[in-house]
Amino acid sequence: MPPPPSVPQRPPPAPPALPPRENHLSPATQSLVTQARRLLAHGDMDAASTTLDRALRIEPNNPLVWIELGRLRLAENNPHQAEGCGRKALALASGDHATQRQAGHLLVDALRAQRRNQEAHEIENRPYMR
Repeated sequence: MPPPPSVPQRPPPAPPALPPRENHLSPATQSLVTQARRLLAHGDMDAASTTLDRALRIEPNNPLVWIELGRLRLAENNPHQAEGCGRKALALASGDHATQRQAGHLLVDALRAQRRNQEAHEIENRPYMR
């Protein structure tokens, strides 16, 4: 008995394209971020920092919280820590162009505060900054 004729195999269908990712804050974290902004506006940087630390414990992988913390570090005149926050946020924001842009702006500001203008200029020219 001859073998059955071979049936050509079709490749599996391609998975559907994923929509761009958008980061959001949970209601609890949003409340803490709002509180931290209020504290910062009143000049209480220590309390704002403590509040953002609490937000990070709730959502440690949310780049939006890292951006808030980086902005606070810039306000505290600590551009090295702000740079670290910006880099962390950028790494966590993959796929979310709006958040990547926010993290990029934080990073540019932190680098400029350190007089690292060439590096800041390179960040500004990355595709997610447009």
